[in-house]
Amino acid sequence: MIGEFIEERKEKLKRLQARGLNPYPSRARRDLTLAEVQKRFPALAKGRRAVNLAGRLKSIRDQGGVVFVDLEDSTGRLQGVLKKNSLPDFDFWRENIDRGDFVAASGPLFKTKRGEKSLEIKKLSLLAKTLRPIPDEFYGLHDVETRLRQRYLDLLANPELREMFVKKNRFWGAVREFLKNSDFLEIENPVLEAVPGGADAEPFITHHNALNTNYYLRISLEIALKKLLVGGFEKIFEIGRVFRNEGIDAEHLQDYTQMELYWAYADYKELMAFVERLYKFVIKKTCGASVTYFRGEKLDWGKKWKVIDYYAVFKEKTGLDLKKTSRDELFLKAQKIGLAPEKNLGRGRLIDLIYKKEVRPTLIQPSFLIDQPAELAPLAKRKADDPEKVERFQILAAGTELGNGFSEANDPVDERARFEEQMKLRERGDKEAQRLDEDFLEALEHGMPPTAGFGLSERVFAVLMDKPIRETVTFPLLRRKE
Repeated sequence: MIGEFIEERKEKLKRLQARGLNPYPSRARRDLTLAEVQKRFPALAKGRRAVNLAGRLKSIRDQGGVVFVDLEDSTGRLQGVLKKNSLPDFDFWRENIDRGDFVAASGPLFKTKRGEKSLEIKKLSLLAKTLRPIPDEFYGLHDVETRLRQRYLDLLANPELREMFVKKNRFWGAVREFLKNSDFLEIENPVLEAVPGGADAEPFITHHNALNTNYYLRISLEIALKKLLVGGFEKIFEIGRVFRNEGIDAEHLQDYTQMELYWAYADYKELMAFVERLYKFVIKKTCGASVTYFRGEKLDWGKKWKVIDYYAVFKEKTGLDLKKTSRDELFLKAQKIGLAPEKNLGRGRLIDLIYKKEVRPTLIQPSFLIDQPAELAPLAKRKADDPEKVERFQILAAGTELGNGFSEANDPVDERARFEEQMKLRERGDKEAQRLDEDFLEALEHGMPPTAGFGLSERVFAVLMDKPIRETVTFPLLRRKE
């Protein structure tokens, strides 16, 4: 079926070329976007002066001596009218244009008897001849595999999807605007690293031919930005891609956009107040309101966010007091609640698994979860009054983590000891445990000021849009077709 369709359009292509017409010219004359036409229609229609427009034919309604088309560009849509008595070669164009073709059209603007704003097409030229059908907007594109693999078809069929990506641009623009207005400097760092660090994740490996060395795609923006603090910067951030070789689900991607900021001479509590203002600003700019919905749950971002103690809520939801619970007891608890923990997992990883199963899904309204066990954050500063805990906060909403911040560890001796503990976990088979980074430790030994750091990813945007995260990216990575 599709083969016959393509062959039919190729025949039309030949007929166009036989007339000496170029079906793929390099440029088109366009005076106005369709949004500008709609906005200025009364003035433009006055005097029936010809305008030059361009776009894609989204529909064709043939009524014999008159053909109605819908012309669309990225800004809007306008009806075009081809009339036998006013368009030269009317019959030729009627037979050789198809839905999906890009055209340039020229003529005067007018309103039909029904009052619809229209363009009377007196001159028509082809800008790009389509050889395959485009999805019908009425019936849509429902197959998930096709929608994600051929995202351009999904965009063609669903104007609301295009609007979502406009909102995503607005989202990151608002993050950047707020930070720059708060005197943060944006900096760009390399994607390739000799030692991946800054997060618990398995990296992707790539080979550098000129240096004949394997490198890693970064799993975090953290380490490079902290080195810049050693170098004298005080308020910096980066928005960039990170890469994690982990599983695929509704909340995780293998490559995605993340923002991290670092603020010298601030601690995590000062940063919490700042971040709450950041989120409220970004959400209002992106969504136009402070209330959003996720899987039927109303999320009120505008209220003052609740602060929740990690140890207290963990005990409330699981019955375990982390001050008194051993690693073996955590392992048994994980098995009891239906998890299948690997035998080599350390205490911190077991706490995290139980937390994600029993605690996190219950935290729905925007809130701060604070003062986590030190095993969960090897790069966070220990609490002075309780070294088993760290000065850390996570933003929780809709039962998931939507941001992570802490007072940064800057004691090089303590940091080395914590990295060495992470390396022991790696030796026991924990692929996501962090690596000892001698270059970073050497930088810390030169001195880094007390600093608060924070990161958020595009998972925040996915929750705001009430969609699985892979549906909020343009071309999500999928298994290759055989």
